[in-house]
Amino acid sequence: MLALETLHGTRVVAAPATLDAAVWPAAATVLRFAPDDVFVIGGETLTVTGEHAIVAAEAGFVGCWLSTAELDHVAEHIDWPLPAAAERPALAQGFVASVPAKLWLTGSATGGPAALLLTNAPYARELQERLA
Repeated sequence: MLALETLHGTRVVAAPATLDAAVWPAAATVLRFAPDDVFVIGGETLTVTGEHAIVAAEAGFVGCWLSTAELDHVAEHIDWPLPAAAERPALAQGFVASVPAKLWLTGSATGGPAALLLTNAPYARELQERLA
């Protein structure tokens, strides 16, 4: 069973142009959920400036990093196409085992994690059970 853990990060909501111009920490995982919405994992020294930008700690997501084999297992539980290898890294969103979830596909060719599976915390148990 996949062990989903709380993902501590920073949520940034701002004008798309502000997010486009932002400089993110090199070691951070930056997930652009929407044109005006970003979730940053590992950006402890995050600064985003822009009129009306909202920058706040976020702990409402759970997730886990997946190996290639684990990603293949998860892919058996979705009915939408994953972005092709040439289009990665990429964020894909939809139902995973009928639970709303997101996949950050790293495009790693070095043997690192293939993807980050994440969902809203209230769905954690259901997603784990359905992927078991």
